[in-house]
Amino acid sequence: MAEDNNIEEQKVENAEEQTVENAAEATAADNAASEATEATAAEAETATAEPVDERDARIAELEAQVAAQKDQYLRLYAEFDNYKKRTLKEKAELIQTAGKNVLEQMLPLIDDVERAMASVKTAESVDGVKEGVDLIYNKFVKFLDSNNVKEIETVGLPFNTDFHEAVAQVPMGEDKKGVVIDCTQKGYVMGEKVVRFAKVVIGA
Repeated sequence: MAEDNNIEEQKVENAEEQTVENAAEATAADNAASEATEATAAEAETATAEPVDERDARIAELEAQVAAQKDQYLRLYAEFDNYKKRTLKEKAELIQTAGKNVLEQMLPLIDDVERAMASVKTAESVDGVKEGVDLIYNKFVKFLDSNNVKEIETVGLPFNTDFHEAVAQVPMGEDKKGVVIDCTQKGYVMGEKVVRFAKVVIGA
């Protein structure tokens, strides 16, 4: 009977020791879990903080790039605007200069015409007046030639709508059909551009 009691007591002591060990292990596990949770939270905070800093740096970098590009655009726009104004001014000056050059070349012709008109009043011979008019005409032709202005050829050539303007048709033989037979007003071209169409009579 005493041995049975000793056995029972030993079982109770063993059970109590096991309970204490289990409690200690549970406490240790809880502490380890808490420490792990705290470490994970700290790592999460660190991981979150680093991308924010990188994002702010990237935003600042992009803003700097936008500001630089905007400054470059404004400079280019200002340069283009100045170039456009300068080009318009140069074009206007070129037109004025070209007009001035043409006028300067015409002034001697006007002087000759005025002298011819004055000489007509006192001329004793028509031949002298005719010679003076011929000289003025030749000067004028040279003036046109110096400015790349040419007379359009007409009589004897096929009618060409690019250069000729038909003002009349005259019944002619088959060989003259569509051919210019007379010019009522001369036409001129400057380079390849028609200044005035030649008014012609063509065979029909």
